[in-house]
Amino acid sequence: MKRINKLQKIGFLVLVIGTLFSCSENKVKSEAIDKNEAKAKTMFPFKMPSEKPNIEMSTASERMFEYSTPRVQDNELFSQFKYTRLKGFDYNNGDGTISRRDPSRPILVDGTYYIWYTKRHTKVPPIGWNRAKEATDEIPSTDWDLCDIWYATSKDGTTWEEQGAAVTRPEKPKSGWRSVATPDILVWKGKYYLYYQAFDEPSGLRGDLCPVSVSYADSPNGPWTHGGDKVIPFGKETDWDRNATHDPHPIVYKGKIYIYYKAAYNKWPDNRNNYAVGHGLAIGEDPLGPFKKHPLNPVMQSGHETTYWPFKGGIATLAIKDGNERETIQYSEDGVNFKIASAVSLTPTAAAPFVADAFTNTTDGRGFTWGLCHFVNAGKPKKGYSIMARFDCDLSLDYNEPMLKKTGVWHRPEVYFAQGMGSIGKNPEGR
Repeated sequence: MKRINKLQKIGFLVLVIGTLFSCSENKVKSEAIDKNEAKAKTMFPFKMPSEKPNIEMSTASERMFEYSTPRVQDNELFSQFKYTRLKGFDYNNGDGTISRRDPSRPILVDGTYYIWYTKRHTKVPPIGWNRAKEATDEIPSTDWDLCDIWYATSKDGTTWEEQGAAVTRPEKPKSGWRSVATPDILVWKGKYYLYYQAFDEPSGLRGDLCPVSVSYADSPNGPWTHGGDKVIPFGKETDWDRNATHDPHPIVYKGKIYIYYKAAYNKWPDNRNNYAVGHGLAIGEDPLGPFKKHPLNPVMQSGHETTYWPFKGGIATLAIKDGNERETIQYSEDGVNFKIASAVSLTPTAAAPFVADAFTNTTDGRGFTWGLCHFVNAGKPKKGYSIMARFDCDLSLDYNEPMLKKTGVWHRPEVYFAQGMGSIGKNPEGR
């Protein structure tokens, strides 16, 4: 009997141990299954989420949901850009003596589009900023030296009729006697205001040192009355925008006039190649001033020219050429603090979009689908001049063109080979 009890005890222990081992093995298997299921649940899904998923993600995946849409093709502030040659402008067979550049934003008045732009018509092409000391009253240093502001009209935005000069250089020593250039337009309470750069010396002599002047008219056809000089104050000698306020670009926002402007700093007179470009903001309640510069200037640290427009309840901008955030469209809810909205390619230089609500004080900016720009390298070496062109895009809330939302832009090999090593050191803009 005792032997049987002993055998029973041993069998019972074996059974218990086996049961425990089996349970432990099942627990391990169960935990492994749970881990695999948990891992499967935290993987990024195949179908693009419309909202940020509550899972652990990489930095790049997290950043996707900081944009207005995670898929770029759905982004209202992303577009391709397509280009069309303008009709109606003569360039004297490309000999470099006629140049048109820096178009203003088109405005529509009684069914006709109007633009203003920098026009140079000189006896010879520019000799270059590095030879500015050789410039004379008939020999320009740069493409924007010895210029006046002209205007043209169009019914379709592609074929233009040049109407004549709008603002010409005043007599020396008045501000702008050397050149008036880079205009943009403001429509305010039924009147028209042109803001532009006023040069008092050949460009390149000490840099591009020039203030902003303003002229006004009751009609887009003029006549234009001089309204003031240095309407955007220079910074102090140690400030980023000392002695230069370029590319004045006005819009109406929050009931006031917001003028965005540019200055190249870390540059002249002792340093040209290591320059940086910043954009400032000056705010006023009267087109003739005074304008007060924003305390957070520069409000933008990328982009060469100034291109800003009302979008939804804030302000959007296109930044090209300069800065770590070049080739981007950025957006600000307050017109001051900008964040990247999209990255873009083949961007228009000196973009001047037709923005129907730029001056309406809108709180629901609708964007745009076309505008004008310029190409600065239209001529052969030593015959440099610029031409204006039209671009089309889909940056409008009221337009949908899927072709312009595609991300592939394919160039022929010759386009890339033209950027070969032999081009290093050449700067057609010289700026």
